[in-house]
Amino acid sequence: MYLKNIQIQNFRNYDKLSISFEKGINIIYGNNGQGKTNLLESLYVLGMTKSHRSYIDNSLIKEGKQFFKIKGNLVIDYIKTKLEINYDSIEKKVKLDNNLIKKVSNYISKMNIIIFYPDDLSLIKGSPGERRRFLNSEISQLSGDYLVILNDYNKLLKMRNDYLKNTDIDENYLNVLTDYLIDKAVILYKMRYKFIEKVNQKIKNIYKNLSNLDNFKVIYKTSFKIDNYQKDLLRETIRKNFKKNLNKDKKNKITMIGPHRDDLEFFIGEDNLKNFGSQGQQRMAILSIKLAEIDIINQYKGSNPILLLDDVFSELDKKKKNNLLAYLTNDIQAIITTTDLTNIAKKIRDKSKLIEIKNGSINKITEVIK
Repeated sequence: MYLKNIQIQNFRNYDKLSISFEKGINIIYGNNGQGKTNLLESLYVLGMTKSHRSYIDNSLIKEGKQFFKIKGNLVIDYIKTKLEINYDSIEKKVKLDNNLIKKVSNYISKMNIIIFYPDDLSLIKGSPGERRRFLNSEISQLSGDYLVILNDYNKLLKMRNDYLKNTDIDENYLNVLTDYLIDKAVILYKMRYKFIEKVNQKIKNIYKNLSNLDNFKVIYKTSFKIDNYQKDLLRETIRKNFKKNLNKDKKNKITMIGPHRDDLEFFIGEDNLKNFGSQGQQRMAILSIKLAEIDIINQYKGSNPILLLDDVFSELDKKKKNNLLAYLTNDIQAIITTTDLTNIAKKIRDKSKLIEIKNGSINKITEVIK
């Protein structure tokens, strides 16, 4: 899988921009504040329909404009697919091969993107909500069905929470809502558990290769103990806990347990990285997870995702840079930003397309020497 080109209009600091990319490594360079990160963000939005930096779509529109548009041509196994996103402050429209797609779940899993950027440290340092958003966005790339189930779960959760605010509650109706909610929860738990299991199978070796530290793992925390993810046993466990928690739910007028309360914890051995890890260890941990996702997506989809690395090399010493560069094979399209080309080894620069960005425009392009 690789992105052949992209066209941007009225996005962040860009009026109009059109860029073609190489299948392999592409390096976007330039001074701070020129638009390098905004360019990577537009690629992420093209694939995921939303930004990794902002939850407000209006903030993506260039100041003084009324809309933004992003178009790109994706190639998978020599088959080209045209992707397009239009947003006009009121409505967001997504298209595949010029056909309007009504369900976002039918669009998102087409173009797989893994991004690493400086604020990714919030995945460890931030709130449980940020970690759930990470889970949701990554799993939805593997399966459009996941997003459908998640949306159904959230709608049922809102209905149940709204009903719990009533002073006169019909137990039969509440039980029906709860049963429907549990049906969706079973699927979410199983898919999240399977994803984290896959991540843990890969990150130990990746983390050791990057940082020479052993026993890195991710712990999937649910709001009650789950001993078995077999479907019927899992459903019964969830049902028992909802019943046990019913009085608390009524008292607090909100659903206190379920997938919407899930969290992740990150450990090296017995040490929780949030409390005891250095910033460098935390950065390597997140980078390890992102690199593990490349293999996971390849296993599910049969092709590698597109890898976006935003100013990652400026934070690494020479050894860690070289360890990371070993993962940038010819089978992965990587789009990297940097303020200083010397942060990236010459042998990598020589086989990369170099694109200099200045004031939201292309200042210079150096093609790969073949």
